[in-house]
Amino acid sequence: MATASAFHSRDELVAELQADIKQLARKRNAVILAHNYERPEVQDVADFVGDSLGLSREAAKTSAAVIVFCGVHFMAETAAILSPTKTVLLPDLAAGCSLASTIDAKQLIAWKAEHPGAVVVSYVNTTAEVKAESDYCCTSGNAVEVVNSIAADKQILFLPDMFLGAHVRRMTKRENILVWMGECHVHAGIDPENIRLQRQLHPNAEFLIHPECGCSTSVLEAMSAGDIDADGVQILSTEGMIKRPALSDADEFIVATEVGILHRLRRENPSKRFHAANDRASCAYMKVTTLPKVRTALERLQHHITVPSATADRARRAIERMVAIGGNAKQPLSPIPDGVDPGE
Repeated sequence: MATASAFHSRDELVAELQADIKQLARKRNAVILAHNYERPEVQDVADFVGDSLGLSREAAKTSAAVIVFCGVHFMAETAAILSPTKTVLLPDLAAGCSLASTIDAKQLIAWKAEHPGAVVVSYVNTTAEVKAESDYCCTSGNAVEVVNSIAADKQILFLPDMFLGAHVRRMTKRENILVWMGECHVHAGIDPENIRLQRQLHPNAEFLIHPECGCSTSVLEAMSAGDIDADGVQILSTEGMIKRPALSDADEFIVATEVGILHRLRRENPSKRFHAANDRASCAYMKVTTLPKVRTALERLQHHITVPSATADRARRAIERMVAIGGNAKQPLSPIPDGVDPGE
């Protein structure tokens, strides 16, 4: 009985905090964004849940004066770039990114100097300063399309994720792509052994894999060699993973990305089953954001994220070039409906 009471008390506390946050958001004319990898209770209080660029673009379309970005620092910067007249708040300044930190503007400038005339394509998981030094941005969902839009004789510097870069190089069949050797510590930890074990445990499950994962390169090689049935494998961005279960006849899925996405997958597909490729694939940076910190950010309007206008203008150019190409960057997000029971 004591355990049940404790759980009930926690549920009541969560509900109270969420109610406070929603009331404060109305008072501040704020929109709350939560990345797919955030804590479940943070996702449930958000107006929009999705990937980083999609959230920033969605917020830019709203009339909100304040954006509370429950994600990591580079995501809040992107929101500030796309919404320069809005106040962008990050609930915890400790929310960094192991992938974004693998390259800074100084390193990129030096890399460009070594390869004059090369076209720089940077993944959105980069700082504003790195975006400003880039020719194009891309997402995991449209990276191949962005690279294919660039003249075949142009050398490309792709950064910062080496696994996504290897995927793009393979899919485009271009030999003139140089890839920065950066990685996300969470995705790098999802290795082929995890995949083999989960596929043995769930032989009928469809396998959804994010191209950042450390296992993606070996899985693609195994597919091309015929060692893995390609019909059971989908290489998808996070938003592609969210959409896939509704399109698939499969009832069971193995998901190779950060485990926070399982909450949204289960909530939006209650009749289907989802298994983490590695249940320890959790991003500590994403999990530093809590409901009390979101409430405090709204109460005090604290941790205001800004980007110098000159940097923002150059970074925005790289983003707009990507959007002009089309693809997954144009996919709108759906608002989270009221009254959804996260336990269903």
